[in-house]
Amino acid sequence: MLSIIIPTHQRTDLLQKCLRAVTRHAPKGSEIVVVDDGSPAAAASATALEFGAHPVRLRHRRGFAAAANVGIRASRGDIVEMLNDDTEVQAGWADAALPWFADETIGAVAPLVLVWPDGKIIDSAGDRYYLGGVAGKRGHGTILPSPPGSMVGGEGLPLPYTQPCPVFGTSAAAGFYRRSALARVGLFPEEFGSYFEDVDLAFRLQRAGFRAMYEPASRVLHHVSASYGRLGRCLIERQSCNEERVFWRNLPASVLRRALAKHLAVLLGKAWRRLDEGTLLPWMFGRLRVAWEWQTIMQERVPMPSEIDVAAWGIEEPYWS
Repeated sequence: MLSIIIPTHQRTDLLQKCLRAVTRHAPKGSEIVVVDDGSPAAAASATALEFGAHPVRLRHRRGFAAAANVGIRASRGDIVEMLNDDTEVQAGWADAALPWFADETIGAVAPLVLVWPDGKIIDSAGDRYYLGGVAGKRGHGTILPSPPGSMVGGEGLPLPYTQPCPVFGTSAAAGFYRRSALARVGLFPEEFGSYFEDVDLAFRLQRAGFRAMYEPASRVLHHVSASYGRLGRCLIERQSCNEERVFWRNLPASVLRRALAKHLAVLLGKAWRRLDEGTLLPWMFGRLRVAWEWQTIMQERVPMPSEIDVAAWGIEEPYWS
């Protein structure tokens, strides 16, 4: 059975569109769980009930990662899909992704996420990770060709996004996960709140021997600008902190040694960009928070064999190499 988990706070207008698409296109027998992350007057719970979804109400807002974990624990399906409340699934999106889980080594499947409303721009075709400590979306911003009569779900994908392939991970904005794999490696790190919690999980799945696949026939529209809008200082600090946490928590020691120079180059480049944007201070504070957590991070690191083929995990050399 497929369990669809939708964490939400107060955007009932977007949640309605999300649930309308899910209830229309979900496979028969799917379970829909809406985690109401402390929405005012339980508005999200009421919206969930309107569409026949199962609401799980949190009295106080706890953030995406915690809400996602509550939803996973409250659900029953062998396969779990995380969906942002600002997504709209397309016809056949689950039918295209679910067959991959017949292979017991597959821990996650990434759909093709397209920018709302017309799906002419790729938001993500699975997640990637660069050795210097940069997480990113495959294909982000790629404009799709428009053959006559094309539409969302039609042809026109540019290479290399036309075929299924292994990827580093899947975004929690719209990603399928095997429940037994999550039970083995753990759920999203709740201390992250939001940002990069799915990258941390992707590392743990890879370390445990699970693979992630990208399936372009599984398509989801994403209201990209609705996710957070313009990032405030607190969100920039959190994003910066979580990205640094992922690097130190997850790269194996043997790989970490050769990644340090690349990571330093990444930090210098990001600092320059933040200086130009006028957001250098919150970005720096986020990175420095990791130093305060250093002992905890070192304790959380998982010992790995000295020889690790991180390329098999989908980790790439920096694009300037």
